Amino acid sequence: MRFSLQTDYALRTLMYLATRRERATIDDVATLFGISKTHVAKVVNQLARLGYVRSVRGVGGGIELCREPAEITIAEVVQAFEGSLHLLECIATQNVCVIERFCKLKGVLAEAERRQVEYLASMTLADVLPTRRQLTALDPSRPS
Repeated sequence: MRFSLQTDYALRTLMYLATRRERATIDDVATLFGISKTHVAKVVNQLARLGYVRSVRGVGGGIELCREPAEITIAEVVQAFEGSLHLLECIATQNVCVIERFCKLKGVLAEAERRQVEYLASMTLADVLPTRRQLTALDPSRPS
């Protein structure tokens, strides 16, 4: 399975925000990861609608996590951004394939999906965080 860029950017944004004590900006995230501010803004908008981040306008504003990193599973973020995680349509839908009655592949792929989701559900944002020092070392605006 391959996740969309939106999911990738959402996970990176959450990781970045989780390592900060203060609010960040969309520009901070975009600059650090070398990605488009427009894409980050769209992802942040979705993260806010889903209740993962809070956006504060005005002087001193920015974006920040709404929940503790240990309370956010990787699976829930991935599912929120990807929707269906099915490897093939037949796993979730009946009568889409002529060999469905005797197909063993469907069971194999359904089990692979189950294990994948189970594993991602066991991992939280806190489990995958880089250190603040590691992220700071990547910051192109920081003097060398």
